[in-house]
Amino acid sequence: MVLLAQVIGSLLGLLAVVFGAFGAHALKKSLNNDQLKSFETGVKYQMYHAILLLVLSFNLNLDTNVQRYMIYCFIFGILLFSFSIYLLVLGKSKGKNMAFIGPVTPLGGLLLVIGWGLLFYNFIVNLV
Repeated sequence: MVLLAQVIGSLLGLLAVVFGAFGAHALKKSLNNDQLKSFETGVKYQMYHAILLLVLSFNLNLDTNVQRYMIYCFIFGILLFSFSIYLLVLGKSKGKNMAFIGPVTPLGGLLLVIGWGLLFYNFIVNLV
């Protein structure tokens, strides 16, 4: 599980930098301000959680069920939250109706919240 968190965390971090540069340079001319802010939100959340995956993988053994579920929540939360934002923004900029993807974003956000809740739970349990 540690290696999975490190590989996925580093890949998502790399992609966040690429997507951030893409948004700042290539998309700046084709997106309006609201779309650009939404795209940047996806990039920020992706980077924050990629870093979190790496920090957790270097500081925890990730050998309990709670820790494994937490890592899965963060991975799938990032994919659903950030990547759905990218698809929505890029689709809208190309005039495509991607509204069917809209419900995926809050589901990804919910997984991120659950991941943070599991992290909190993990710390509380280890205090006792």
